[in-house]
Amino acid sequence: MFTKRLTTIVLLLTLLPGTALASRFKDLAHIEGVRDNQLVGYGLVVGLNGTGDSAGTSFTIQSLVNMMERLGVKVDPGAVKVDNVAAVIVTAKLPPFARAGQTIDVNVSSIGDADSLVGGTLLLTPMKGPDGKVYAVAQGPLAVGSLAFGGKAAKVQKNHPTSGRIPGGALVEREVPFIFGNPSVLTYRFKDADFTTVSRARQVIDRHFGTAISRPLDGGTLQVRVPPKYRENTVEFVSILEMLEVAPDTPARIVVNEKTGTIVMGEDVRISTVAISHGNLNLVISETAQVSQPLPFGGGDTVITPESEIEVTEDKGNLVILERGVSIGEVAAALNAIGATPRDLIAIFQAVKAAGALHADLVIL
Repeated sequence: MFTKRLTTIVLLLTLLPGTALASRFKDLAHIEGVRDNQLVGYGLVVGLNGTGDSAGTSFTIQSLVNMMERLGVKVDPGAVKVDNVAAVIVTAKLPPFARAGQTIDVNVSSIGDADSLVGGTLLLTPMKGPDGKVYAVAQGPLAVGSLAFGGKAAKVQKNHPTSGRIPGGALVEREVPFIFGNPSVLTYRFKDADFTTVSRARQVIDRHFGTAISRPLDGGTLQVRVPPKYRENTVEFVSILEMLEVAPDTPARIVVNEKTGTIVMGEDVRISTVAISHGNLNLVISETAQVSQPLPFGGGDTVITPESEIEVTEDKGNLVILERGVSIGEVAAALNAIGATPRDLIAIFQAVKAAGALHADLVIL
C-alpha cells in the first residue's frame, strides 16, 4: 500500500516587518585580511588495538618504515605489521593573529581501511599551508567519542570511529605575516553582500561618531576612516565598531528541501493575487495470488493465477484566493486551510513561481 501522505516537519521563520532585530557589526562584516588559514598534514596514529590499516595498505607500511629509519631503526618492509597503525590526514584552522607557541585544535581522519582510531595517539605531524611551509606541528592522544565492536555475524557501532579530534593538539611554529599596525583606513568585507545593509551600517557608524568617517565602495565593502583620536589605539576603535548594532536586510527568499520536506520562508516574501487549488491523488494496488494444486499423485501441475485490485481516490481540492501583497503569515494560513502537506507546499510554490505571482527567490536544495 502506497500513500502520498508523509509525516514531515515544516519550519516557517516569520519576522514582523519593521521589527527586524539588529545584529552586531562584528557579526556582519570582518576586516579585510583578518581571516583563518587552512592547514593540512599527513601522519600516523599508533597504539590501536588491532583496528588499524590492513596489510594491503602499502602507503601505511611505507610511512612506518620511513619513520623507523629516521629514528635509527632498520626494519624489513616485508615483516612490518600495521594492525595497530593507521595513516591519517590532519587538518586545522590557523586563526588570525596566532603567535608562535600557541596551541590550536586539530581534526584527524583515517585515509586507509582502519576500523577504528579509538585509543590511538597521533605521532609528530608537520602541518603545512597552501604555500608549502610548515606553520604548526601536531601530536597527542585522540578523542574519538565513538565505539565499534563486532564479530563475523554482528557489529555494534556508535558515532564515527574513524575520525577524531585533539583539542589543543597542534603547536604554532610559524606566524602568518600580517601587520595590523596603526592604519588610517579600515576596509570591512560583509559576509553577505547587500547594498541596503552597507548603507545602514554607514549611517549607524557616522551617527555614533558624529562625523562622516565611512564610505561604501560596493554592496559588500565599507571603508572606515580611523579618527585622529584613535590613531594610536586602533584596537579600541575596532572594538567600538564591532559592538554597534546594524539591522541587516535580506532578499525575499523561500528555501525548500525536497528530500526532508523542510520549508523556510523569509519575512519579505510577497505574492500577487492568485488562486490555488491542490488535490491529492491516492493510488492503492493490492496483489493476491490464487493457487490451484492437483491432488496427490494426480500428475497435474500447480497453477498460480495473480489477481490485482486497483483503487484510485482523489481528494477534493479547495480553491483558495490569495490577495496581492499578503504577509507570510497569511500565506501560511491560507495554504494550511487547503490541507497542504510540506511536499504539497513545495509543489505549490513551484507552480506559483512559474505563474509569475511569487515575488521571491525560490531555492531548492
